[in-house]
Amino acid sequence: MENPPDELVHLIERFKEHLEQYKGVSYDEANTRTDFIDPLFELLGWDVANRNGYAEQYREVIREDKVSIEGGTKAPDYCFRIGGVRKFFVEAKKPSVDLRNDPSPAYQLRRYAYSAKLPLSILTDFQEFAVYDTRIKPGPNDSASVARIQYFTFEDYPEKWAFLTGTFSREAILHGAFDKYVEDTRSKRGTSEVDKEFLSLIDQWREKLARNIALRNRELPLHQLNFAVQKTIDRIVFLRIAEDRGIDIYGTLHSLLNGTNQYTRLLQLFTQADARYNGGLFNFAEDMLTPGLTVDDNIIKDIVRSVYYPQSPYEFSVLDVAILGNIYEQFLGKTIRLTTEHRVKVEEKPEVKKAGGVYYTPRDIVEYIVDHTVGEALKETIPSKVEQLRILDPACGSGSFLLGSYDKLLSWHLDWYAQETHRAKALKDYRIIEPRTGDYRLTIDEKRRILTNNIYGVDIDDQAVEIAKLSLTLRLLEGETSETAELFTRGGRQRLLPKLEANIKCGNSLIGPDFYSDADESLFISDDTRYRINAFDWKGTSGFKQVFDTRGGFDVVLGNPPYIRIQALKEFNPVEVEYYKGKYRAASKGNYDLYAVFVEKGLSVLNDHGRLGYILPHKFFNAQYGEPLRKLIADGGHLRSIVHFGDQQVFDNATTYTCLLFLDAQPHESFHIAKVTDLAAWRRDRSATEGDLLATTATSAAWNFTVGNGAALFERLSKMPVKLGDIAQKIAQGIRTSANEVYVVNVLSDDGTTMVVKSKFLQRSTQIESASTLRFVEGKEIRRYSISPTGKAVIVPYLVAHGKAELLPSKQLQHDWPLTYAYLNEAKSHLQGREDNKMAGDDWYAFIYPKNIEAMTAAKIIVPDIASGSSFAWDSEGAFALTSGYAITLKRDCEVAPLYVLGLLNSSLIETYWKQVSTPIRGGFYRFFSQFLAQLPIRPIDFVKPADKAMHDEMVRLVDQMLTLHRQLAVSGTDREKSSLQLQITALDRAIDSLVFRLYDLGDSDIAALISNH
Repeated sequence: MENPPDELVHLIERFKEHLEQYKGVSYDEANTRTDFIDPLFELLGWDVANRNGYAEQYREVIREDKVSIEGGTKAPDYCFRIGGVRKFFVEAKKPSVDLRNDPSPAYQLRRYAYSAKLPLSILTDFQEFAVYDTRIKPGPNDSASVARIQYFTFEDYPEKWAFLTGTFSREAILHGAFDKYVEDTRSKRGTSEVDKEFLSLIDQWREKLARNIALRNRELPLHQLNFAVQKTIDRIVFLRIAEDRGIDIYGTLHSLLNGTNQYTRLLQLFTQADARYNGGLFNFAEDMLTPGLTVDDNIIKDIVRSVYYPQSPYEFSVLDVAILGNIYEQFLGKTIRLTTEHRVKVEEKPEVKKAGGVYYTPRDIVEYIVDHTVGEALKETIPSKVEQLRILDPACGSGSFLLGSYDKLLSWHLDWYAQETHRAKALKDYRIIEPRTGDYRLTIDEKRRILTNNIYGVDIDDQAVEIAKLSLTLRLLEGETSETAELFTRGGRQRLLPKLEANIKCGNSLIGPDFYSDADESLFISDDTRYRINAFDWKGTSGFKQVFDTRGGFDVVLGNPPYIRIQALKEFNPVEVEYYKGKYRAASKGNYDLYAVFVEKGLSVLNDHGRLGYILPHKFFNAQYGEPLRKLIADGGHLRSIVHFGDQQVFDNATTYTCLLFLDAQPHESFHIAKVTDLAAWRRDRSATEGDLLATTATSAAWNFTVGNGAALFERLSKMPVKLGDIAQKIAQGIRTSANEVYVVNVLSDDGTTMVVKSKFLQRSTQIESASTLRFVEGKEIRRYSISPTGKAVIVPYLVAHGKAELLPSKQLQHDWPLTYAYLNEAKSHLQGREDNKMAGDDWYAFIYPKNIEAMTAAKIIVPDIASGSSFAWDSEGAFALTSGYAITLKRDCEVAPLYVLGLLNSSLIETYWKQVSTPIRGGFYRFFSQFLAQLPIRPIDFVKPADKAMHDEMVRLVDQMLTLHRQLAVSGTDREKSSLQLQITALDRAIDSLVFRLYDLGDSDIAALISNH
């Protein structure tokens, strides 16, 4: 047990000595905080009193003065932060309050922390100390013990000191112990974080509003229905947050619960809000639709009731705008659709469905990208220069990157103005004010100026644009009160919020007005297509003409562009696909992804000294479709840095393999790369394998950047002249029958002439000729040096001769294999119907894509398409047909033996190499693609040299032994036999590796690097 400090012992003794006095009604909460709670947390390493003199945004502990409001208080007593990011709240009470049994203080704390999306928070009066899991949604009828995971009294502090310092001390949070405790205490049931719950709530609002508005306003077009629902929700959310933050009068919306004509009275509140706030959200000059709608009273009452105590668990004063953005990002992934019967359906947007969901960028990733783009632009500069910065997110969504950029600018300006040399002028020019607390703050005027001056965004979704504006205006209002708001508006003579129409625009960042350049063709574009295309004129008056005229483009472009494969885009927007192909180099090859086009567009809108930072998939590093984009980046020397996350998953609830890509308009002679193998460690202390590479390392060829231990060895191997692709006749993908349920059968018995098989299609057994089949193996059944088939066969109605596969004519098939023909004939209508009756002709029994059949019947090396390590096996007789894998046949003039190649491919050296050039996926697995396999370096043999020939023959002998041992292992019966064989296999592996090291001329340092990386 860790010994408690003497100061803690003295605190406990003093409290114990005067316990009755402290529990008296005259000893209040303020004294409890000053005398005991402040010292307790200072002992845990926190600068409670801000003795370090940090500016407001960097203070470790925010202490709030209580302000009573109806239904609760305005803010928690303490907010503990690291780097300005909230970690936990502490709610303080006086010792006379019974924290163990009184549910009210616990509910109060849990509402705050739950709404702020904090996992744990503390309730204490020093006499008692309780830790709550604040991921669990609070209910007004919960007892004090609900969600409480620790409870002890002041006398237990010495015993609990190790827990307190190991979890809630400043050091514990900096070193990740707090986050680990959070994960360890994650409840199996009952945790539903605020973003998921609030999303569920506004989803319900959307459905209720949509159904009612569609019912009462039957002539309303679909896009107007979506607009009306979204606008109403946005306005209610804004006003409710303004109330809890003290900018508006608490209970204003609540008053609608009384009386009738709720919607009419709600519109009156919106009109009053327009006079006070402006900002476009409540502007009825532009929104002439919603005032004319009919909405039932009970719908408005239900919505209003759900955001007030006791029905609401939300404390909107602490609901962070970034969390609200996350909620809205998910919300915008769905849209309202009207059926032919005029019924409302809420469903995923097609582009979201095809992309596999909405990818909301985690806050720390946003901050990292902002730091390395906006932060770089802010180095060694002055406000007059910063005033000229133009920052853009070309696919801004709900505005998370714009919020992050705005936060960065606000912090930079406050730091500058608060410096002693600048402070007097800043106060005089009303850039900052000094509130009663003594901390300097930016004025509303200054925050408005920064927002309208520096922040720009575009999104194709008009609803997303409105949410981005809403998020930014809510951020502008953070820290303001009704008094500061009244001071700024000067009694209503000027409105509180700026209009952002010139900054955040709705349009398609990738499609310009040249889409309509063919006047004749544009006449035939439907209104729906035109609405969906939503062309955007970047340099025109409707776009950002002033930015391009005065700055030549943007200083920073950043964001998380959409990830949509072009095959998916073709299904719901084929017109776009052809445009991209003709307009962008990044779209000129293969089945590209939309994010690649956004990289090219981002570069094109930068000014001469601009910076770009995106989070996006790293697939284009190796994929064939990425070649034009790689060339574009390499030719311009644009690469500045990369953070490569490998198989680490950045996004919650989505499997996507990403990197952070930083490009500059100006060319670089070198770039930095960091490879992350442990995301938690990188998040904690930026742990990664990193280094600098020459710009010439990046070309149009696949990007296989290696740094750190083993980089020199990889470079040497990559320059070897002979690759697997040079000696291979074919690296063939497995066959695709397009109807496995018919062609692939389970073998029940086989006498060499006739098979009895179980057909999945027929759901019964039948007979076919053995000669009409090949043994069937899936990728998961291919192991290192062995094949473990599960007793399946595949019918192959083809004849292979002279290296070519020909479909057997129907009559010959019927003559040679009558049983097989009869079976296929039972499935004829099913086979004819494949891919919309594509096989309705005479060749109805053929594979739709009869590729690589000849490779299946040849002697070959086979490998699965997904594996965690080298998994090459040998099919000496050409007996196996495979799917989800590759067959490697060697050229006839290849001098080396197949078993020699097999030994190289299964060695630790080549395994380490292919992990560098292939694509990592979740769970420690890697993808084999033919282009990766073709790159593997093969050591050629000069058979004239005795030493070379001896090593070649030794490899063949060792591998032959290895194959024999694996065959014996497959049929071994006892554990003792298996153990003995496994020991021999391990010894052979070492011998093969040792031989490979000699073949590739590895030195001691190379071997050490290989062992550490393997």
